[in-house]
Amino acid sequence: MEISLAGKVAVVTGAGPNIGSGIALALARYGATVACNDLDANAAKACVERIERNGGSAIAIPGDVTDEDEVLAYLKAVTDTFGRLDILVNNAALLGGRGVLDESAEFFSQAVQVAAMGNFLNTKHAGRYMAEHGIRGSIVSISSSNGWSGTAGVIAYAFHKGGVNNFVRAAAMDLAPYGIRVNSFTPTAPTPDNPDLIAEQGPGGVLDRPRTGGLGGPTGGESWRRPSRWAGERMPLVPMGTTGTPTDIGHAVAWLCSDYARLITGCDLVVDGGARAKNFAYAPAAPDQLAGPLPVIPLDLAGEG
Repeated sequence: MEISLAGKVAVVTGAGPNIGSGIALALARYGATVACNDLDANAAKACVERIERNGGSAIAIPGDVTDEDEVLAYLKAVTDTFGRLDILVNNAALLGGRGVLDESAEFFSQAVQVAAMGNFLNTKHAGRYMAEHGIRGSIVSISSSNGWSGTAGVIAYAFHKGGVNNFVRAAAMDLAPYGIRVNSFTPTAPTPDNPDLIAEQGPGGVLDRPRTGGLGGPTGGESWRRPSRWAGERMPLVPMGTTGTPTDIGHAVAWLCSDYARLITGCDLVVDGGARAKNFAYAPAAPDQLAGPLPVIPLDLAGEG
């Protein structure tokens, strides 16, 4: 089965250097022309440059996913430039945050706004364009394991990722008569593999060592506090031994956006090494007893070496 997105035009929101950039690169490597959105214009530009280094075609469309005028403007720039829009990946989200005892109303509202309005406005206006022009397109919203199970210290993130899951199912019903598919995709703490990101912050991911600015934040200092997370040495928790990388995510999202997935809508696709399927009482074998997955099929060939 040779997946091809040739002739298709894709928009990826939140194309900053980790998951969004990995998905955008994958879509381009499979033949799509990709428009890279991010609130940070430099992040959108860096994603374009990564795609072009690998022989793909892309443009930067920076903008605020919560501002309807800006969403309309950058989507119009895409359709004016390329004459169509086939794929939308809603990846923009606000990371960071704290638990329910410590989170501020301001951050909670902002995080929910980015996810809620970002998914709504982009899906609405990309969907309207596809429907009006008879394009049986694909829309994918990026969820998280935090949208399906509880994790301490990320109350806003958990709230809005849970909302993404049912937004997808409802939007899939709205757009099914037009042949437009809407699905979610759930990754779990992937290990970064973007060479630029690794050069900036070093190898490894949040499973190896927590990062400043990642999920979860400090709690208060009251005497009655109990720790929200285990900080000591842990046994392996992922059955396959790894949750993968943005490249693994990119391969799967590209397939989900391809014509081979023509009847898949209102569903969630999970790439997490079996983490979500695991019973809470089950622990995988010791690290030296895990065969692990097959080697990843690389996409960022220009970043090798």
